[in-house]
Amino acid sequence: MKSRLLGGIAALLLAVVGAVLLVVYVQGADARAAKGMEPTDILVVRDAIPAGTKAEDLGNKVQLKSIPQSAVAAGALHELSGQNGKVTSVSLAPGEQLIASRLVAPGELVPGTVPVPDGMTEVTFLLTPERILGGRLAAGDKVTVYSSFKTDEAMPTGTNIPAGSKQSTGLLFHDVLVTAVQQAPPQTQKAGSTSTDPAVAMPNGSAFVTVARSDADASKMVFGSEFGTLWLAKQTDTTKKSNPPVTTFGGLY
Repeated sequence: MKSRLLGGIAALLLAVVGAVLLVVYVQGADARAAKGMEPTDILVVRDAIPAGTKAEDLGNKVQLKSIPQSAVAAGALHELSGQNGKVTSVSLAPGEQLIASRLVAPGELVPGTVPVPDGMTEVTFLLTPERILGGRLAAGDKVTVYSSFKTDEAMPTGTNIPAGSKQSTGLLFHDVLVTAVQQAPPQTQKAGSTSTDPAVAMPNGSAFVTVARSDADASKMVFGSEFGTLWLAKQTDTTKKSNPPVTTFGGLY
């Protein structure tokens, strides 16, 4: 009789302990789940971003978005501070989380270059300093390309250039990605010079500028370089893009 009573008490105690442990476990699981659902603000890609885009140019292409902590990818960024000087190592699609590992120094990819967007081809031109902002272009920049021609004979009718013109300048393309710039290092400061600002140093030579473009567009740039001259104008986020007519002496004034 006594043994049955003790057995019943032991069973009751085990049942109570088991119930307490179950409640504690369930509460812990709920807490863990709730913690994983806590919203966290991270940067998410808003517009398609090509490979080689500078971190400084990402401000209007990404946005802060609140998502559950459990869905945040490792290395996801909450802000762009501290990323200056880096470029995107791959193309980024809208909706992607901006991950730190996808922003790298240009030299970590191929020294002095940025990746070529899918479907594009690379072509290189040897340009004098005045045609590349005094040598201040760098891999990752976006440029507008102009071409100038001077002929011995007047242009015939049927072209976009007014008949009779022998000189012309026209806009070829906007948004041309510079993928590499090969240039001799700047000259060292001469003895006795008082200038300490490297930004005003005069360029000391031409540079090989490589750009990414479709094969058809690259053909036009090659023609412009072969039979005329190319000029590159650096774009910014606020650059206004238009489609001006071909400029000739007759239409200059």
